[in-house]
Amino acid sequence: MILGIDTATEWLHLALVGSKSAWIRRVLTKPTYNASMALLPLADEIFREADADRNDVSGVVACVGPGGFTSLRVGIATAEGFAVAGLSTWGFTAFELRALSLSNQVQSGVVYVVLDGQRGEVFLQPWDMEKRQSMKPAAKVPINELALAIGDNDWWAPERFRPKAASYMCSSPITLEDEGLATLDALVELCRVCSKRPLEDQLLPLYLRETDAEVKFPAASAHLKDMHRRGLAR
Repeated sequence: MILGIDTATEWLHLALVGSKSAWIRRVLTKPTYNASMALLPLADEIFREADADRNDVSGVVACVGPGGFTSLRVGIATAEGFAVAGLSTWGFTAFELRALSLSNQVQSGVVYVVLDGQRGEVFLQPWDMEKRQSMKPAAKVPINELALAIGDNDWWAPERFRPKAASYMCSSPITLEDEGLATLDALVELCRVCSKRPLEDQLLPLYLRETDAEVKFPAASAHLKDMHRRGLAR
């Protein structure tokens, strides 16, 4: 069985995927019930439903970002904990998860996946929906330049961020009837797809800009290697 984890946003997504079946969960976290508190109990709940336990897991796929600094690392650290126990691990980006969630509805053309970058910025990446692959590395742009960056292409943004992103766009976004279910279906697919990819020795978060700590306390992070600041480009 493969365990899939996405803690990049306030929504925690989990999937336990076997050869023929899958068990899924989606939970909205909050300051009083964050990802670190919810993830493992929720995983145990899925194991019980599947009549399985952690020993039945052969590998873990986890979202490496971009996303919230703390929540993202909860998912990655959990996957790395399984790796210490000898399990295989693979990473996927928040862009790939969201692009795959659109694949049943959009089978061709270019779609920009747009995520909230905070600080008046957005993170975005164009996807070829027919080939189901990104067209170039993810980037950050000021939100007031979003329309220029996307041009005439279709675009999608998460439900909670969509109204703000739309206020800077001249075109309407692609929407999903059930964004949560589409995201869970995509996570199940990634459990199957990623497990056929080369193993990753270490899962590193993908950051498209400096963390708040680096901005506020640059001297404290000056010793870090660039790979630990920005992770791996994907």
